[in-house]
Amino acid sequence: MMASMDVPELASFLADHPPFDGLAREAVERLAAAAEQLAYEPGDLILDAFRDPSVEVFVLLSGRVDLWNDADGLTSEPDESLSPGGLFGFSAMLTERSVGPRAVAGTAVSVARIPGDAASAAFASKRGARFLAESMFAVTAARPLTPAYGSVDELIAGEPLVVAPGDPVLEVARRMTESGCGYAVVRRGEGDYGLVTDETIRVRVVAGALPGSTPASRLCADVTPLAMLGDSAAEALIAMLEAQADHVLVVDREQRLRGVVTTTEFTLSPTTADVSLHAQLRHAETVDDLLERARRIPFLLGDLLSRGLASGKVIAVHSTIVDAVVRRAVELTFRAHPALSLDAFTWLSLGSNGRREAVLSSDIDSAVAFAGTPSEAEVSAYLSAFGEVHATLSRAGLSSDDHGATASRRAFARTNAQWRAAATSWLASPVDDQGAIMTSLLVDGRPIYGDHGLPAVTEVFTELRDHPATMRLLLQDSLARRARLRSYRDLRDLLARRPGLFDVKSYALLPIVNIARWAALSVGSSVLPTVERLEVAAGSTMLPDEQARILVEIFEVLQRLRLRYQLMQHQSGVRPSDELMVEGMSPIDRSVVAQAVREIAAVQKRMTNVASFLPTEEWNRPVPS
Repeated sequence: MMASMDVPELASFLADHPPFDGLAREAVERLAAAAEQLAYEPGDLILDAFRDPSVEVFVLLSGRVDLWNDADGLTSEPDESLSPGGLFGFSAMLTERSVGPRAVAGTAVSVARIPGDAASAAFASKRGARFLAESMFAVTAARPLTPAYGSVDELIAGEPLVVAPGDPVLEVARRMTESGCGYAVVRRGEGDYGLVTDETIRVRVVAGALPGSTPASRLCADVTPLAMLGDSAAEALIAMLEAQADHVLVVDREQRLRGVVTTTEFTLSPTTADVSLHAQLRHAETVDDLLERARRIPFLLGDLLSRGLASGKVIAVHSTIVDAVVRRAVELTFRAHPALSLDAFTWLSLGSNGRREAVLSSDIDSAVAFAGTPSEAEVSAYLSAFGEVHATLSRAGLSSDDHGATASRRAFARTNAQWRAAATSWLASPVDDQGAIMTSLLVDGRPIYGDHGLPAVTEVFTELRDHPATMRLLLQDSLARRARLRSYRDLRDLLARRPGLFDVKSYALLPIVNIARWAALSVGSSVLPTVERLEVAAGSTMLPDEQARILVEIFEVLQRLRLRYQLMQHQSGVRPSDELMVEGMSPIDRSVVAQAVREIAAVQKRMTNVASFLPTEEWNRPVPS
């Protein structure tokens, strides 16, 4: 067995192995000084992190260590064996949960046990983030995980700490410390809860100089997402990510508090990866950090899909992660422009990401609403900065069209008053100033940075029903993109698997998106996702329940197929696109696409006929039951 190393020798050893090879020499030396070197004989149990979460990280210095990563397979052969330089115990240390592994000495071994507080710095580096991602995907490839997206109930770890709204924050902090809890729920009334966290106390009391006598209710977070007992863990996670929060309050149907789920609890489900990546994106310190972490998104989506999360949920998670990339790109860009205020504008995500339907091929369209009335010189400076934001997004793998809808173009960066005036003119005359196109873009807008209550442009479009001529013109525009296979020969080629390409976005998905957008506008609804739009507008003469149901089913099936093939393209080193190679599709998928196009075309034809023979005031009349 190798003799114990002195601190310089151990530091050199660590510096040659990930994730410590990403640290400065001084940091590695501090780790080596904090480490304890231990020896084990063959068959000795080194760690059982299924029983007790480790608070250390173990580095193998000599010999072989056998690992079991699955608690259900401890009686079988080990899942992997580590050689010198191998690392184990970090999963349980980082999550503070009993998630494994079990480590047994395969030969006489020597290990360095490093305290978690010291080792955690290694995982915060770019090299550490890459190490975690590679480790996660290696385990997934070797031992595919079964779907584990249970209900949020299963993630509740214990009774929440609850305080009264008038309790002084100093007393609340004391109780949080005593209970080892990083939060306190403030019961403000029947079914009304707020949340005080360690972070809010540090920022507003310690750094902000609020007195310790401040009532807890004054420190409640602005937004605290809620989940209901029985909700899926994935739904709760999406709500948490969209709110940029670290906690979800779980209530029952009577709005009684039943528990709090934190990001730590989510590590018990396969959603761990997106929680971790989302947090890393939010806290990226440099543009390079952001770019490296953003490039892991496709791998994450493939992992979530393979673990059993429904494709619609995977796409929703993707949209929340894209939001995080955009927000951090904005913040990092404006850090280099201190003369420009982040409070001067609201950033809107348009298009598929605005609808929370972005996939790997989706462009990142955007617009900006200025809060005040900046001068032309100031607007020019902001436009230049917005261009830098999109350049960063492009480098991160999130494409945008320089000649399309981007906040760096003057047409998409206006004051709120200007947006209102423009929307009013488009509603009155959609043929002027590209009114129909701009309307379609703006009604998909979703504020993701800045004052979410500022952009009121979409409110104007709720008055569509008061403009019958505009309603008819917008419908014509929505139906202009026909679902088709271009020709009868294309259909035969598709079904016969002859070489060719089919653009699933242009000829199948966009026709549904356009119908859903118009239908939502026609009933005055502001919902954004395509499925929700179809559901809220269903039951009218123009869009009966059966046609809406068909479109919902087709949209979900095609989105699932689209995502799956794009992930296959990415894994093959091909840039993901919406063009599917017919010869690479399975017979079932080819049949599904052909039938979907027929169904969409039939709905479009019916809507065209209704629009031709019925006056606009009858289009949204409920269908008699």
